Amino acid sequence: MKKEPSWWRLRQIRHRDAVILSVLSSACLLAGELVDSTEINITTVYRDFIAPYLDNPPVLIVVIGLTILGFTTVFGGIFVLLGGLHFSWGRIGRGRFLTGLGLGVSLLGLVGKLSRTILAIGRATGKPFGDPVVALLAVSVGLTGPGILLGIGSHTLMGHYALMLKKHAKRIWRRWRKARRPTHRSSKS
Repeated sequence: MKKEPSWWRLRQIRHRDAVILSVLSSACLLAGELVDSTEINITTVYRDFIAPYLDNPPVLIVVIGLTILGFTTVFGGIFVLLGGLHFSWGRIGRGRFLTGLGLGVSLLGLVGKLSRTILAIGRATGKPFGDPVVALLAVSVGLTGPGILLGIGSHTLMGHYALMLKKHAKRIWRRWRKARRPTHRSSKS
């Protein structure tokens, strides 16, 4: 029967895997945003999407909200990369927080890509909004989805690693307390 690896070996394995997944996730998120941002930048967004609806405030508010959501994936990729870096330095809580923050922002970015696609389809048809189903099919082809899935895997591994360290510290603490306990002898006289 194969001997179970020591806690230190498990620590090293989980540590490495979470950092590698974090770096891959960040690369996918940043590459997905760079590929998609070639046709739309902030100046064309105002001219093409916001300016035509300045006289219609309800539609303008929705269009501005969709525009703001459209540019968040870059921040998500940077936060996931910073989370992996902090995790590799041993700052487990901070690394996991930054990775989770990056994933949340990236999910907003995925919704943003969906919103940009809805706006672009609407502009092509002459309506304020396009068909969401066609937009969802167009967005599902990019690298943001795999980046988010890799980030979720990294975040989960970071959680398992933190739990393993917590259990090991608790076991060490109990051994130390047990060794320092005074022996209780009954004094029957």
